[in-house]
Parts: sequence; C-alpha cells; structure tokens
Amino acid sequence: MRVLILTHGTRGDVQPYVALALALHQAGHQPVLAAPAAMASLAEPYGLPFAPLHDGPNTLIDDPEIREAIETNYRGLRGKRVALQVMRRSKPLMARVLDDMAGAAEGGADLVVHAPGMPGQHFAEWLGVPAVPAALQPVWVPTGAFRNPMLPLPVPRALNRASYLPIKLMLRSFGGIADKLRAGRLGLPRRRGRHDILRRPDGRPATVLQAFSAHLLPAGLDYPAWVHTTGFWYLPAASGWSPPPELAAFLAGGDPPVYVGFGSMAGTDPARVGRVVAEAVRLAGVRAVLASGWGGMRIGDLPDTVFSLDQAPHDWLFPRMAAIVHHGGSGTTGAALAAGKPQVVCPFVADQPFWAARAHAAGVAPEPQPQRRLTAHGLAAAIRRAATDRTMARAAAETGERIRAEGGVHRAVELVEELL
Repeated sequence: MRVLILTHGTRGDVQPYVALALALHQAGHQPVLAAPAAMASLAEPYGLPFAPLHDGPNTLIDDPEIREAIETNYRGLRGKRVALQVMRRSKPLMARVLDDMAGAAEGGADLVVHAPGMPGQHFAEWLGVPAVPAALQPVWVPTGAFRNPMLPLPVPRALNRASYLPIKLMLRSFGGIADKLRAGRLGLPRRRGRHDILRRPDGRPATVLQAFSAHLLPAGLDYPAWVHTTGFWYLPAASGWSPPPELAAFLAGGDPPVYVGFGSMAGTDPARVGRVVAEAVRLAGVRAVLASGWGGMRIGDLPDTVFSLDQAPHDWLFPRMAAIVHHGGSGTTGAALAAGKPQVVCPFVADQPFWAARAHAAGVAPEPQPQRRLTAHGLAAAIRRAATDRTMARAAAETGERIRAEGGVHRAVELVEELL
C-alpha cells in the first residue's frame, strides 16, 4: 500500500508523521512523507522517501514582530493587527506549499494521511482514495468534555462544542487558495462541504486519527466512533545513533540531571529566558542538560554542573533524567510521559497551556510555569519539587507504563490497514 503523508510546520509538527512513515515502512507499506524541505534531515536517517515542500509560513518565524505576536497569542490590538498581517503574508506562501503537495500527489497513492491544517482531502479526492486527517492536538474534533484548547478564555461547559467553530473558520480562511488549486491543477468541481476535513466527498465521516493519549484528556469524552485516539506517535532513535562522548561522560559523572528545553519556541528574548533558566538551575541545586533547540534559549558561561547540547533523541535522553522541563508541545509532553519522569511545563501559546494543565491534573507535574511570567525562583521551586517529590515520581512512572502500553503509532498503522 502506497501512503502519501502530508504535513507542514516546525520539527514538532513533522516528527510524529516521520514516526508514522517509519511504522508503515516496517509493516511492509510504501510511505512517502511530504514535509518542509528544511525537515528532510528528520526522515533521512531512516531511509524514508521524502518529498520536499516549500517552507511556506515557516519562513516568517524569524520576523521579530510576528514572533512576538505568535508567542503572546496575538493579544491586544497590536497582536490582532499582526495576526491579519501573518494571514495576508501566509496565503501566497501556502499556495506554493499546496502546489508542491500536488506534485507529490502526482506520484499516486492508495491513501492520503494529512495534518488537519493541510487540506489533504483535495488531493485524496483527485486521486480517488480515502483521506485520513491525523491530529497532533485535540482541537479538530468537537467534544463536550472540554473547550477548544486553542481558545485562551474559559467558556461555560454548555459552549464547549461551540468553541471548536473558530478552527473550522481558520481552515476556511485558506479556502480561496484551495479552490484555485481545485479548479486549476486538480480539475475538481466546486461542491458543498469540500473544505470540511471531517467529511468524505460523499458526506460520510472521515476516519480521524488522534496522535495523543486519552489517558491525559479530561473525563467524559464523547468522540464519535470514527475518531480514534491512538496514543502518542514516537520516533525512535535512528539505528546506530550514539550520544556524543561528552554527553555520555556528563551523565555518568553524577546524579541524574534535569532536562531543560523549549523546542522550536524561539522566545522574544532568548537571552532573558537563558538567564532565568541558568539561575533557576543554580537555585534548585541540580545538575542539568540544557537543549538550546531552534533558538529556544541563549546561555553564556555554564558551570560544570550544566551540559549544553543542541538536541538528542528524546527516547534515549529522557529516561536518563530526574525531571523534564519543557514548553508543553504535544510531542515533548508525550515523550516525557513515555519516559515516566516528572515534568515542569512552561507553556508559551496555542495548545501548550492545555497540555501543561493536563500534566498537572495527572499528578506528573507541578503547577504550570507560563513563560511570560517565568522567574528564576518560581522555576527553581518547580524543578526541586519535580526532582524530589516521591508521589509525583510514582505517578509519572505509573502514567508512563500506561502511555507506553498504548503503542500509538502501531495502532495507527492497524487502523490505516483496516481502511483498505
């Protein structure tokens, strides 16, 4: 079976789909991963077929004004103005991304799996095959159990389902680009419901995969039967990967350290974040591994008790930590859960506050430490608790066992196979 996988975004948006492509390949299928050209290095170590896409809106991330607006959830009048600017500048970039996706689809497929933010249903319709939205966050399928995690304000429980409407409106904002592609390169007609990722062309519901764990969600879930919450999709370290000798020596040289990394969240002031983190680690009296990631922190001179690295496979590194401090992206949250280690979550925006709150509710993390209010003393206290609280350590270990038992990506492969 040839499976075309369409995704876009930064590392955290792409890596779970690499995990799916690898699992499909290992099951004897022929996956093709279409993702931003800058992310090719994620697929390369596994020998997976890769179709490079234009980097699209990713090219806007380094604009300081846009970065500030994104990381404050577009608060205030200035944020709303920048949001409109981002949307205006993103549209021609997205047109190039979709054109590249059409090129990838020309190779044919028996099935199209796509990130819900990418209108993969149009390419599946063109090919005459099923489209499977695969979500990394619980924001695409309405539920009465909790409000849309992307919504920064609380709403009455009775309005939980209605709070998912903005996501549908956001998808429609790029409808003109998709319609132009349909009418031109794809030669597809305008039809009712063509922009609804949750419906097939004949009106029946699409099979939806949710690449996270129901164990972390609130009680009272009411997802329909065609929505499958599989568990997180983990990408294992590439065969033959080994840690740098300096990292291995640091880990062997004392007590398990605390990991601190904020992934692709660049921060409007990475130097300030670096100073806060360095001081918090000192105040907490712990050894630490600091992952700078994609500009997440800028740190000067470090003591011998702190090791700095760009990145390392989470499935190798996290189990060797005493606790894990991160930004609350779904992928990092899932990796920390699977490692069975306590967490300190410092959310920036989007779904990150939701995962931070759920980790705290599960008893595997202290109260969230939002980055906009982050202080050295507050972070130090949270780190000390995460690294020493036996009750929290036990809860993290037990949760980790449940998370690992789900086998999320392998369950996803089974569901994809059932479709055909």
